Amino acid sequence: MKTATTPLDLRDPRTLDEALAILAEDGPRTPIAGCTDVFVNLHFGTTPARRFLNLWALDELRGITADGALRIGALTTYTELIRSDAVNEWLPALVAASREVGGAQIQNRGTLAGNIANGSPAGDSLPVLAAAEAIVVLRSASGERRVPLTELYTGYRATVIRADELIVAVEVPRVEGRQWFRKVGTRAAQAISKVVMAGVRGPAPRIAFGSVAATVVRAPATERVLADGGSIDDAHTVLSAEIRPIDDVRSTAEYRLRVAGNLLRQWWAETS
Repeated sequence: MKTATTPLDLRDPRTLDEALAILAEDGPRTPIAGCTDVFVNLHFGTTPARRFLNLWALDELRGITADGALRIGALTTYTELIRSDAVNEWLPALVAASREVGGAQIQNRGTLAGNIANGSPAGDSLPVLAAAEAIVVLRSASGERRVPLTELYTGYRATVIRADELIVAVEVPRVEGRQWFRKVGTRAAQAISKVVMAGVRGPAPRIAFGSVAATVVRAPATERVLADGGSIDDAHTVLSAEIRPIDDVRSTAEYRLRVAGNLLRQWWAETS
């Protein structure tokens, strides 16, 4: 088995305040919790990170509440999302997405904040959170700020999160309309998405895609067509001009564009 050839430096805070103090005084460090991506990258030598901050013991970052808004702690696992009555009621599309994340082992360890911070455009939870207009709660030793998920990413795996900040929670307002999620991959389970879509069919339709750009994206022009009473054919035409997928090792831009259009039509038909 491959192992790291350079020393690794790990800090194990016992409270959130201690973790934030470490980042302020001894940063930058890469936060880790479930490690479903970090361990893989370390094994293959594809991450330059060598200084880590272990958050797994911080119960302050766990828990799900629903009081005016759905608040999901950063360390909430996919299994906890699937089993949560509050999430099933408020955001069933996130439950559907969580069921598509790897196998049971990954669902037991992988965390919502890890998926967000990792920033992969193929992240299964991200289109759901984008369509739900979720807010990412960031905290540092100097204070807290809230950033809409749609404003979090600046490029491929790049975010506005500062080196001294941690994701502490995700907040989701009430979602008005019928929610929908679909992931298209090489196989039915444990596959990275070729295209993933989340939609909300309501007075203000919301559409978000993953794996069609460097980041998760909303489709505001397509949303406006449907909000203004346009046909799904019109919306399909606009979507084809609004997103610009790329070719990569998993698929082609032409295939992704065709599948995205098919998913748009499927969402509209199944939520009518």
